[in-house]
Amino acid sequence: MRIVDVREVTKPISSPIRNAYIDFTRMTTSLVAVVTDVVRDGRRVVGYGFNSNGRYGQGGLIRERFAPRLLEADPAALLDDAGSNLDPDRAWAALMANEKPGGHGERSVAVGTLDMAIWDAVAKIEGRPLFRLLAERHGRVAEPRVFVYAAGGYYYPGKDTGALRAEMRRYLDRGYTVVKMKIGGAPLDEDRARIEAVLAEIGGAARLAVDANGRFDLDTAVAYARMLRDYPLFWYEEAGDPLDYALQAALADHYPGPMATGENLFSHQDARNLLRHGGLRPDRDWLQFDCALSYGLCEYRRTLKVLDEMGWSPRRCIPHGGHQMSLNIAAGLGLGGNESYPDLFQPYGGFPDGVAVEDGHILMPDLPGIGFEGKAELIRVMRDLAE
Repeated sequence: MRIVDVREVTKPISSPIRNAYIDFTRMTTSLVAVVTDVVRDGRRVVGYGFNSNGRYGQGGLIRERFAPRLLEADPAALLDDAGSNLDPDRAWAALMANEKPGGHGERSVAVGTLDMAIWDAVAKIEGRPLFRLLAERHGRVAEPRVFVYAAGGYYYPGKDTGALRAEMRRYLDRGYTVVKMKIGGAPLDEDRARIEAVLAEIGGAARLAVDANGRFDLDTAVAYARMLRDYPLFWYEEAGDPLDYALQAALADHYPGPMATGENLFSHQDARNLLRHGGLRPDRDWLQFDCALSYGLCEYRRTLKVLDEMGWSPRRCIPHGGHQMSLNIAAGLGLGGNESYPDLFQPYGGFPDGVAVEDGHILMPDLPGIGFEGKAELIRVMRDLAE
């Protein structure tokens, strides 16, 4: 049993949308295939992965640095003790050979992308859904019913409050009970009008979260907090720079409602520093670490260990990214849910075909691996790379 090839292609996921910080007109993602010599049901087992939106494709790092380490490793050193499957932790160690501590930037995205593909292959070799495999390995009972919320509400050329309301109505019609919109890309009073328009549209049928994408300095973050606390929001997300823990801590003095952050932190060390110094409150705030951006599931398990040591429940984690890998982690390891992009970043986001949102939750299908084969448009692109 061995990995025989690692392939990468950089794909566009461009869109004319923008948040408070960036536009997505030139956004890309890396799609990878980890090809094994194992055959199941007459087809060679291939693990697939891709990086989340908001970070660009990592083709150079993957092709020049990380994939060669995986391919040059002794195949036996990448197997589990029984020699019957790949060992993701040993593969992760091979990927990170000769890397210095720190520097949790773009390399965390490259490794997270490959880690996703390795876990997909491992679960397919076992012939089981990844979420069930994770639950079993961690002594848990799998929870296939997963909370999801609809992320959208971007700034878009010519998009007025009427179009924003119509977008949020579509999410409600699909079964979502929490929706999210962007703030910080317009003056405060304009954002207030946008928020009030959405709240008028969703009424009591759903709750609203808002996301500033790290745009604000402390004074602006506090000004928004004073405005936002007048509304019954699900959360106030990423007000300031993700590494400005002092800003996050100070904000708690001005905003008593739930806050969310963490999607742009890329290691368990970053997570520990956030919880040490960010003033977050484990009874109400939310953590959004995204495995596809932060060295993958192997590192995410270390992050969850940090949370446990610091008195946080995994239920306070609702990962960023809207991809099926985090859905499997949520169902297998007991997270609080997952982000969802119903209309954006396709074909990479969303759920397998036929999976519907009901009362803000989806039911995980029993598909081997991460479940990419259940999404026809996505698996077609993946197999073009691998086969």
